[in-house]
Amino acid sequence: MRGRSGNCPAAPSAHRKGFAMEQTLFVRDVIAGLKLDILAGAQGILRPVTNPNLSKPGLELAGLFDFYESDRIQILGSKEGTFFHWLNENDQLIRTRMLFEKEPPAFVFSKNVVVPDLFLQFGDAFGIPVLKSAYKTSSLYSELFTFLQAALAERQTIHGVLLDINGVGVVISGESGVGKSEVALELVRRGYMLVADDIVEVYQKEKGVVIGSSPDLLKKYLEIRGIGIVNVVNLFGVRAYRENKRISMFVNLVKWDAFTDFDRLGLKEDARFVFDTPITSVSIPITEARNTATLVEAAAYDFKAKQLGYHSAKQFDADLNAKILENAKKREE
Repeated sequence: MRGRSGNCPAAPSAHRKGFAMEQTLFVRDVIAGLKLDILAGAQGILRPVTNPNLSKPGLELAGLFDFYESDRIQILGSKEGTFFHWLNENDQLIRTRMLFEKEPPAFVFSKNVVVPDLFLQFGDAFGIPVLKSAYKTSSLYSELFTFLQAALAERQTIHGVLLDINGVGVVISGESGVGKSEVALELVRRGYMLVADDIVEVYQKEKGVVIGSSPDLLKKYLEIRGIGIVNVVNLFGVRAYRENKRISMFVNLVKWDAFTDFDRLGLKEDARFVFDTPITSVSIPITEARNTATLVEAAAYDFKAKQLGYHSAKQFDADLNAKILENAKKREE
């Protein structure tokens, strides 16, 4: 996990923008992700998938290939299957061959669609996987598009700990050694869920929605100084961990400095950008006497209250100004 000695590189600063990672996706990943059955063309499971969009080759089955988007996975549902069987044998042969000659990544048939023998034959001949799903067409399209969009999205890494605190995705950030993982351990003990420790992989699902998760090797693990690496599921049960979470806020732990001016009321609202999405960011000064886990918990609950329309600091400020105005009027009288 964190590099501490030897030639291991130090983790990136909590304030440094995460580095981007290129995504490589193969048909075999799609098969595993959607639990698809391989009917033919198994030798092509290492074909790359580069486009998250999908195509339904209805026009192509009708003989129009001018707009064939062969860089996409091809979805065939009940409409395409029915139309195919209406074609005469010669058209079936010619158009199926043309579909395969453009070498799309794969063909996926939805539930209850009878897969034509020609697709199985050409799948093996061209080495292009012909797959079968347990989903009906509309669900297959939706599930597959969502999977590809997430799998192919540009990713960055963030240094910090991501937790789900009562439905709020919170990244605890701060300098190395400030106690982020120890705070996370206490929050997990209280019943909240760990998503990622030390390295948070993030991608933008859509503008305004950033999802964070853990690298495969680090899933479920926390590193606690003096104890070592612990598996939160073994310690606290399956409720202690979740695979991913939308990031709603950053809580930056800062060592107390008497010369640093912190916002005492909470009226100032800062944001940190991940990709082009602004995410709420608060800084909490910490000392040995402060219960940091409770402060992070309170920050998450306060954020949720604001989302519901209740802003404690603004309400206090309004009440204070009203009281000042009331006293001023009394003095004038």
